[in-house]
Amino acid sequence: MDPHDPASAKPASSLLRRWLREPLLHVLLIGATLFVVYYALNPVAGQRQDSNRIAITADDLAQIRLAWMAQWQRSPTPEEMRNLLDGKIREEVLFREAMVLGLDKDDTIVKRRLAQKMEFVMEDASALREPADDELRRWFAQNAQRFATPSLVTFRHLYFSPDIRGARARDDAIEALRKLAGKPEQTPELQGLSDPFMFQDFYAERSPDQVANIFGAGFAQTLPGLEQGKWQGPIESGLGWHLVWVELTIPGRVPAFEEVETRVKSEWSDEQRAEAKRKMLDRMKDRYQIVLPEAAPATSDGAVAHAAAAPR
Repeated sequence: MDPHDPASAKPASSLLRRWLREPLLHVLLIGATLFVVYYALNPVAGQRQDSNRIAITADDLAQIRLAWMAQWQRSPTPEEMRNLLDGKIREEVLFREAMVLGLDKDDTIVKRRLAQKMEFVMEDASALREPADDELRRWFAQNAQRFATPSLVTFRHLYFSPDIRGARARDDAIEALRKLAGKPEQTPELQGLSDPFMFQDFYAERSPDQVANIFGAGFAQTLPGLEQGKWQGPIESGLGWHLVWVELTIPGRVPAFEEVETRVKSEWSDEQRAEAKRKMLDRMKDRYQIVLPEAAPATSDGAVAHAAAAPR
C-alpha cells in the first residue's frame, strides 16, 4: 500500500476517527489527566517511595557523637552509640508517620515550634555589616540618653511607723526634727527617737529606681532635691514617715562615646537586627491576606481586614 496514495490514506484516517470516538480511550485520557493533576497538587504522594528510605549519613553520626560529648564530656561507648542511633531512627520513623497521618495540621505546639524556627532563620538571615565609626558616633548622639548614668544618693533615715504610732506618726517625726535641728548625722539624741525599720537605716549610692523599689516613687523623687548634711523631713514613703540625712548626691551624666563604645556597638547591632527582622516579616505578611472578625482589635501595624458576613 502506497502511503502517498489518497485511496490508502482514507482507511487510516477513518481508523483514527474511530479510535477517537472510543469510550475506553476517553476514560484512559481522563484518568491520566487526573493522575497528573493529583501528583502536581500532592507532591508528597509522588515521593512516597523515597520517603520510605531513611538514610543515616556520616555527618548524622558525627552530630550524634558531638551532642553526646558536649553533654557528658566523653565519647559514647559502642553500646551507647547503638542506642543513640536507634533513637535517631525511631524519631525519624515517628516523625514521618505523624506527617502521613497529618498530625502536624492545626497543632498549636507544632505551629509555635515552626514559627520559632523561622525566627532563628530570620536571625541568621539578618547578619549585619560592621558599622563605620562615624555612623556609630551619629547613632550614639541620637540615642545618648540610653547610656546616661542615673543620679546616685547616699543617705540615712529615721523611720516613724504608722503601725506603731497611728495618726501621730507624722507629728512625732516633726517633733523629732525639732530636736535634731543643728545636730550631726550621728548624735546621742538619735537613741530611741524613731522606730525599727524592716530594711536598712543607711543606703550608699542608690539610684532613683533602687530607692523607689523600697520606699516608693514619691520618696525617690523627693531625695534629689534635699540639701546635704542636715536632717530634713518628714518625707512620706509607702511604709510611713521618715527624717532623712543626705550624705552625698552624685548627679547623673551622659558618658563620652569612648567610655561606652562596646555597649553602643552592641545596642546598635540589636536595633539593626530587629529592624531587619521586622522588614523581613513585613515582606512575608504582604504575601497574605489577613482576614479578621469584626470584633478583632487593630493589629500592631494598624492593618485590620474584616471577614465578610457569612451568607445566610
